[in-house]
Parts: sequence; structure tokens; C-alpha cells
Amino acid sequence: MKTAIYVRTSKIDQHPENQKLELEDYAKRNKIVYDVFEEKESTRKTRPIKQHLLTSLRNRKYDALLIWKLDRWGRSISELVADLQELTDKGIKIISLKENIDYSTASGKLFANMLSAFADYEREIIRERTLLGLDRAKRKGQRLGRPKGSKDKGRRRKAGYLNRWLKN
Repeated sequence: MKTAIYVRTSKIDQHPENQKLELEDYAKRNKIVYDVFEEKESTRKTRPIKQHLLTSLRNRKYDALLIWKLDRWGRSISELVADLQELTDKGIKIISLKENIDYSTASGKLFANMLSAFADYEREIIRERTLLGLDRAKRKGQRLGRPKGSKDKGRRRKAGYLNRWLKN
């Protein structure tokens, strides 16, 4: 079984060695063949190592994903649930070392379902807060939407975008 180990730190001055050492020790104890994918200084929108690894997992280059903790893989519950669901549906075994969860087992699947319920709850809470904030802003007479910027002063092209892409 070929396994991908994913290690992530949020800031360049943080060190992933603790995660990496524990994950590699686990892999060696269990005689697992592995590759390490290490992400440093990631943001919510740009995690190129994770995206590359996701593509490799989708293409079945790896049979399993080994992570230190769930929060190292996904930054939000909804992102985490979506990825876990997609990968387990493809038959990828997912192991979270610190939470001691193997998503290929019955208890792991139960935990994934509980995470899914919390993700739905989180989305609804965010939606409610957003609607309340918009309502409050409207009552105050504030203008909603993106503020006008320098690009909004000139006339915008209204046609030709689709044709331009089709010609290339």
C-alpha cells in the first residue's frame, strides 16, 4: 500500500518536524511505503502542495493518506468533510494520527458523518450571520456590494468575451 503523508504549517517560521517525525515513525512501524508532501506558509486560497496531492490521490497514485491532525488537512469543517467524502468514496484510506481515526472503519465513518452534520450547522450559522449583517447595513442606509474602484470609471466591454475564448 503506497501512502501519502501530508504535513502543513501555516507560517514560514513554524516547523513541521514534529508532525513529520511522528508520521514517518508510524509509517515505518507499520511497514508502509510513503512519500512526504510538506506545505509551508499556506493560505486558505493557495495550498499548491495539497492541490497537487489531491490530484495524485484522485488519480489513484496513492492508496492512503496519513495526516497528523484533521486541522492540518482542512481549514474548515465543510472543506474537510468534502475532501474526506470524496477520497473515501474513491477507496482512499485516510488516517489521522493524533485523533486516532481510520476512516475506513465503522467508527471512522461515524465520525465523518458527525463532522458532516457539524459542517452543515456551521454553514447555516454563517448564512444567518451574513443575512443579519446585510439587514443591519440596509437599515443603516449603507450601500451594499463591492466599493467602486479605479477599474469602474471607464466603460466596460459588454460583448465579445465568449468569442475571444472560442477563437483561441
